[in-house]
Amino acid sequence: MTKRKTGGHPDSKLVNPTAAAVDICSTMHMAAVIADVAATTVRAFGTFTQDLHDLADWFQSCGVTTVAMESTGVYWIPAFDILEAHGFEVILVNTGIPKMNRGAKSM
Repeated sequence: MTKRKTGGHPDSKLVNPTAAAVDICSTMHMAAVIADVAATTVRAFGTFTQDLHDLADWFQSCGVTTVAMESTGVYWIPAFDILEAHGFEVILVNTGIPKMNRGAKSM
């Protein structure tokens, strides 16, 4: 099976080349950076304090300045604090909100 290339739409453009994303879960965190900055673009990290510092170190080595963090629970708090302490601009997003509004009917 050939690897499918993502993106490449003629109208799409890279908005923030120094951004990264983290999906926060209770047992591990999945982090992703832009393909041009690292050989491995997606990595899994644990949830212990040292794991969060390793995540921040990896982001710094990739030149990341902004982190979009997705979490629906309270597991984001330690990660947010550590990433912010390392100097990242951290943006917390809740992907459940757009899903709740999709197809909503007004009375």
